[in-house]
Amino acid sequence: MKAEGHPALNNVCYLDVSSGKRFLTKSTMKSARKEVIDGVEHFVVLRDVTSDSHPAYTGEKRIVDTAGRVEKFTSKFKRGAAKAK
Repeated sequence: MKAEGHPALNNVCYLDVSSGKRFLTKSTMKSARKEVIDGVEHFVVLRDVTSDSHPAYTGEKRIVDTAGRVEKFTSKFKRGAAKAK
């Protein structure tokens, strides 16, 4: 196979902004920010949500205010039902 046909793998550190946890891996991603970790240079990619902070993986429940959304939904369809009659 041709060497030019494949993207280069880089050492990447995904940094979870909310928890501060770092995930070291290899990826084709690059970033402007670099950091030396254990003597190896890594590109640092910031992530808002990872498996370390996502509620589906951590098991913690977060309260979401859905009352306004539900009321908006029901009022929208009440108007539509009234027009159909």
